[in-house]
Amino acid sequence: MRLDGVRVLDLTRLLPGPYATQLLADAGADVVKIEDTGAGDYARHMPPTTEEGIGAVFDAVNRGKRSVALDLKSEGGREAFYELVAEADVVIEGFRPGVTERLGVDYETLTDYREDLVYCSLTGYGQEGPHSDKAAHDLNYIGLAGLLDMTRDDTDEAPRVPGYQIADMAGGLLAAFSICSALLSRELGNTGGEYLDVALTDAVVSFSQALAPEALAGDDPRPGETALTGKYPWYDVYEAADGGYVTIGALEPQFWSAFCEAVDRPELIGKHMTDDPAERQALREELESIFAERTRDEWAEAMADVDAAVDAVYTPAETFEHPQIEARGYVERPEDGQPRVGFPLRGSEIDHGGAGAPPGHGSDTEALLREAGLNDGELERLREDGVIN
Repeated sequence: MRLDGVRVLDLTRLLPGPYATQLLADAGADVVKIEDTGAGDYARHMPPTTEEGIGAVFDAVNRGKRSVALDLKSEGGREAFYELVAEADVVIEGFRPGVTERLGVDYETLTDYREDLVYCSLTGYGQEGPHSDKAAHDLNYIGLAGLLDMTRDDTDEAPRVPGYQIADMAGGLLAAFSICSALLSRELGNTGGEYLDVALTDAVVSFSQALAPEALAGDDPRPGETALTGKYPWYDVYEAADGGYVTIGALEPQFWSAFCEAVDRPELIGKHMTDDPAERQALREELESIFAERTRDEWAEAMADVDAAVDAVYTPAETFEHPQIEARGYVERPEDGQPRVGFPLRGSEIDHGGAGAPPGHGSDTEALLREAGLNDGELERLREDGVIN
């Protein structure tokens, strides 16, 4: 999987779009960030920051890219951008619907400069619908998708956040997948250029496959009432003796049997998949008592060689030091930069050498515009007009 020779112009900022294009960059694409001439990508300055004073999130999802600082609100800036588009394969933007038309960088306009352009709009709610213009962030998208509500429990009226930035990362993944698919379709001759409308909410809704069948059949799945949200005591999270947590995912009977044998409770084997609510509640109490007998790490060690789908719950810091994560090798720790989570795919043709440092704001403006054909005089005029830094 190599995208060498593919150039991506990235108009996005913060997390979802830069994550999408980081995946493309890690796969070999030449990703060029198009930033405004003011502050640039907001994430450059968001705390926490690295020792170099760069926003840690920016550092994580902008490695190995190049940066051009352009004022797209000016005629000169737009004309310079069009020169870059003529040599690009992909444009991705994250503005609200209608903004690209006002700026003159919409799909219809840009196809005049690159007919077979792959153009991706990555937004919160998509290009149409009553929410399309609403301001929002990750929790809003998860809430609309109905997944935040499924994280309620009996002790807390409010939902618990089901992970960090799920919608942002899911949307970024979907955008990267869509772009790669469109490029492949173009290369196969199935399509030419293509417009892609990717919404973070849509990506999260797609994550609801385990709940959708019941909901679409007229039911209203509630937290604690479905197979994967706490209905079954053999698929849940339990507190250990030290206050840590252990997961058991013994949906399959062989996993449940192996667990019961390992804890010397063979009489519980027959209770697997019981439909009796009282019996399930009694079993849950049994499991709470069993898991409270050992610490989290003692459970991890005791179940390491038992095929029972039981393991510990780790903090983020512990995760990145775990032998399994280390063995996969995608946590990069360069000598001259910050550690980062690299490209998550393993394969025979994938380079995991590290993507290099993130670009300085506008650090590649002149070089790329020269590549696009602008001469010294034109660059000087753009600089004098404040169109480029």
